[in-house]
Amino acid sequence: MLRKMKFCPCLSGLSTLQLFLVIFVLFMTVPLVTHYYISNIGGDTEQQRYLSRSKLDYNKADLDPLKPSKLESEINDLQRIKVSVNNELRTLESKRQKIRTEISGYEAHVEALRAQYESLNKEMNQVKLALEQLKLEKEDAVLQYIPNIKAPQRILTDLNLDVNEIIPKPTSILSQSCRMHTCFDYSICSLVSRFPVFVYNFQEVLTDSFEINEFVASSVIKVFGKNAYVTEDSYSACIYILVVGELENQNFDKSALESMLHNLPYWHGDGRNHVLINLANNIHNIDIFSGVNTGRAIIVQSAFIDSVYRTGFDLVIPPVIEGLADGPVWQELPPLAPVRRKYFISFWGQSISPSQNQGKFFDNFNEGLYKINQHNQNQFRRRLKSVSDVPTIVSIETQIVQALKDMVVRMAQEVHISLSCDEASPEGVVSEWALCGSEEQRSEILKESTFSILIAPNNFSIVSTTGFQTRLSESLKYGAVPIILGNHVTLPYSEILNWDKAVVFLPTARITEIFFFLRTFADNDISYFRHRGRFIWETYFATTENVIDSALAVLRTRLQIPPRPVQAEPSPSVFNASFIPLKYNGPETEPETDEFLGPKEERFASEEFKRNYTKFFFRDSFNQPGDPFHLYPYTPIDPLLSADARFLGSGFGYRPIGHGVGGAGKEFSESLGGNFQREQFTIVMLTYEREEVLMNALKRLKYLPFLNRVIVVWNNQIPPSVELRWPDIGVPLNIVKTSKNSLNNRFLPFDIIETEAVLSIDDDAHLRHDEIIFGFRVWREERDRVVGFPGRFHTWDVKNKSWLYNSNYSCELSMVLTGAAFYHKYYAYLYTYSMPQAIRDKVDEYTNCEDIAMNFLVSHITRKPPIKVTSRWTFRCPGCPQTLSSDDSHFQERHQCINFFVKVYGYMPLLFTQYRVDSVLFKTRLPHDKQKCFKYI
Repeated sequence: MLRKMKFCPCLSGLSTLQLFLVIFVLFMTVPLVTHYYISNIGGDTEQQRYLSRSKLDYNKADLDPLKPSKLESEINDLQRIKVSVNNELRTLESKRQKIRTEISGYEAHVEALRAQYESLNKEMNQVKLALEQLKLEKEDAVLQYIPNIKAPQRILTDLNLDVNEIIPKPTSILSQSCRMHTCFDYSICSLVSRFPVFVYNFQEVLTDSFEINEFVASSVIKVFGKNAYVTEDSYSACIYILVVGELENQNFDKSALESMLHNLPYWHGDGRNHVLINLANNIHNIDIFSGVNTGRAIIVQSAFIDSVYRTGFDLVIPPVIEGLADGPVWQELPPLAPVRRKYFISFWGQSISPSQNQGKFFDNFNEGLYKINQHNQNQFRRRLKSVSDVPTIVSIETQIVQALKDMVVRMAQEVHISLSCDEASPEGVVSEWALCGSEEQRSEILKESTFSILIAPNNFSIVSTTGFQTRLSESLKYGAVPIILGNHVTLPYSEILNWDKAVVFLPTARITEIFFFLRTFADNDISYFRHRGRFIWETYFATTENVIDSALAVLRTRLQIPPRPVQAEPSPSVFNASFIPLKYNGPETEPETDEFLGPKEERFASEEFKRNYTKFFFRDSFNQPGDPFHLYPYTPIDPLLSADARFLGSGFGYRPIGHGVGGAGKEFSESLGGNFQREQFTIVMLTYEREEVLMNALKRLKYLPFLNRVIVVWNNQIPPSVELRWPDIGVPLNIVKTSKNSLNNRFLPFDIIETEAVLSIDDDAHLRHDEIIFGFRVWREERDRVVGFPGRFHTWDVKNKSWLYNSNYSCELSMVLTGAAFYHKYYAYLYTYSMPQAIRDKVDEYTNCEDIAMNFLVSHITRKPPIKVTSRWTFRCPGCPQTLSSDDSHFQERHQCINFFVKVYGYMPLLFTQYRVDSVLFKTRLPHDKQKCFKYI
C-alpha cells in the first residue's frame, strides 16, 4: 500500500467509488477514439489500394454509395472492358498460335530441306559411284579382256575330191594300230560343228543273215530317234554309226560281214569316221569283229581281245542286260544303307577250262584266243616278258581257288563264296569265271554283300568279256563294292570315268590278303564307294539310252566338241500382246532402312558359256552327280582366279573393295568385292490368288540394288484382273503364264533369267533390302549351296524307323526353305530335267514339298548342307489369306515326302549344319569414323 501511494500520488485522495468511475470512463472512451481513427486510416488505405490495383482515377464522389444508378453504370462499363480485354486476349492467342504454326512449318521445311540435302547428297554419291562403275566398264571394254571370238570357217570335204587323197588307205598293220590322230578324219568335224551324227538304217543295210536281237533293235531305234545329235544330212555328218549287234546268230560268215561293211554308202574305202556298235543283251555276246577287216572304223562293244582292241580308239561299253531302253530305274535299286551288310565278301562263279563245252556262242571267240596264244606253252597262264626269270609258274586258278576256300573255312559266317555253278556246263570265255545262277539269284546275294569279288580273265589277251562286264554292272547296281582282282582289264568309258572312286583294284596275287585289306576300310569309305558306284550305274549303265549317250560323249570329248546346250523354259506372258497393264500411281513404300546398300548400275546379264571348250579337257563333269550330257550356260563350280591375277591384267569384271585397298562399311557398300566378277540376281516370286499381297510385295522391291529382273510365276490359270495396277520397280517385271498350277513351276529355268543367282521368294515373305543384299553377298561365296533365311531340319523316328520333318527351333538344321532363298540357276535345270520325275510328281500330288525336293537335290549334288543367314526363323504375314502351310495335313505330307525322296535317292542326302552367317563386323565395336557392313545384320 505504501508502494502504491508512492507510484501514483494523484489517486491517493480518491475514494474507491471515484476510482471505479474513472476507470470505467477510460474503458469506454479509449475504444471509441481508437475505432474512429482506425476507420479513417483503413478507408483511405483500402481506397488507395483499389485505385492502385485498377490503375483508374475515380473521383471520390463517384463512389458515393448513395448513388446506385452511377454504380450500375460503372459495373456495366467494367463488364464491357472485361469483354474487350478477353477479345484482345483471344486475338493475341490466335496470333500466337499462328506464329507457332508458322514456326513449325518453317522447322518442317528446314527438316525437309535437310532431308532433301541428304537425299541429294546420297544421290550425288551414287552418281559418282555410277560414274566410277562406268569408267571401270569402259576400261574393261578398252582392254578387251574377253576377245571377240569368231567361229572358224566350217571345214568340209569336197565331194569331187578323191577320198583316197585325203587319208591313204590303211594297211592291215596300220588298221590294227589305229589311233585318233592316224585314222580319224578331223577335217569333217569342226569344233563348231555340234557333232552331227548320221545313223545307218540297219534294217536296210544288214542282210537277212545278220538279224539283230529284237530288244536291241527296238531300243536303238527309239534312242536314236530322239537323240539331238542325229542328222539325216550325210554330207554334214561328223561320224557315221552302224549298229551291227547283238546278232541273233553269233555263228556267221565273217567275210560276208566284211563285204557288207565295205559296201556301205559312206564307207569311203577305209571306214574313216565310222562307228560300229555291237550292243550286248546277254552274256553270249562276243567280239564279232575278230578276224574282220574294219579299216579305220571305231569299234564299240563289250567283249574285246587285244588283237582287235585299239587303246584310245575303240571303246568298251557295258552290256544292256537290264532290258530297258530308257526311263527311270530307281525302283530297281536297293537302299545304300546299312553300310555293312550280312556278308562282308561274296563271290559266285566257276572257272572255265577248255575241256568244258562252251556252246556255239563262244566257239569263234575261243578259237581266236587259241590262235593268239598257240606259241605259249600254257595258254591259261599269264604271258611274261621273261619266263626264264621265274623258275616255276603256278596256276593262277589254283591259287585263287585255294585262297577262297581258306576264306570260307576261316570266316564262314561273314562270307558267301561258291566256286561252282548249278549248271552242268556254265557258259563263258575260256580262262574267265562264268556267271552262275540267274540274275535274280545273283541279285539276292549282292544285296546282302558289302564287297563283291570280280576276278579278271586269266589270259592277258582278253581285254574284256561280256560276262565280266555283266558281273561289274550287277555289283554296282546292287551296292556291293566291286573288288577287281587283276588290273589288266579295261572298264567301260575309262577315258572319262574315274573308276578308282567306285572300284577297288588289286593284283591277283593279293587274293590271300584281301580280307585283311578290306577290313581296314572305314564305313565312310565303303559308303563313298557305294554311292559312286550307284551314280555310275544310273548315269552310264542302266538303259540303252545311257549306254549310247555315254559312248557318243566319249567320242565327242575326244574331238574337243562341247555337248549340245541345255534348253531353257519359255516364259510366255500372262497378258495378251495387245494388252497394256495399268500402272500404279500411288504413294511409294517407305524404305525400311536408310542404308546405302550398293551402287546404282545398269542391268547386265551373267556371262554365258565361257568355258564351253576348256571345261571338257577335264573329267570332272562326268564324275560328279548331275547331267554330263548337256552344256550349261554356267555352273556353280567354276575355278577361282587368284587374287594377284586380278590386279595384273586379269581384272575384267572384278570390283574389289576400295579398289583393292579394302575398307569398312562405306567402301564395302560401294563394291561387291569377293572372289567373283560383279553380277546381279533375279527374283522369282510364286503367287496364287493373292493379288493385294503380291502388289505389296512388289512395291517393296523398288530401288533394290543388284536386282536384274523380277519374274512373277502366275500359278493361277485365271489371268489377273485388268484393273490391277502394277508398280514400277525400276527393273523389268515379267508375269509368266504357267501351263498348270504346280509348285514345281517355282524352279523352272525360264529363258528370261539372265543371271546365275536366283532369289526364290514367296509373295508373303517380307524381307528388308539389307537382308536380301546380305543374302546375295553370302551366296556369291557359297554359290553351290542354297542360301536362305528360314531353317528346318529332319529327324529320325526311332520307333517307326523313318524320317520326320521338323520346324521347331533347333541348334542345327539341314534345310533352308525356298520361300526366301538364293540358289544357282544350274539347279533349276537339274530340278526340271535331271531330277527323277517321280519326285516332281509327288510334289504335284501333295501340292507341297518342292522346297524339300530342292534341298535334297542340292545336297545330293554337292554333299554339303545349306547356308542360313540372319536370325530369321519364320515369316509373319498379318492379314494374308490362309496359306498351304496352315493346313493340318501339311506336316504329315512333308513327313511322307521326305521318306519317299529317300527311297528315290537310295539314301538320305541332307546334311546338318550348326551355324548361321552374319556380317563380318556384326557386334564389333568400331571407331566413330568407321561404319559397319550392315547396321542390323
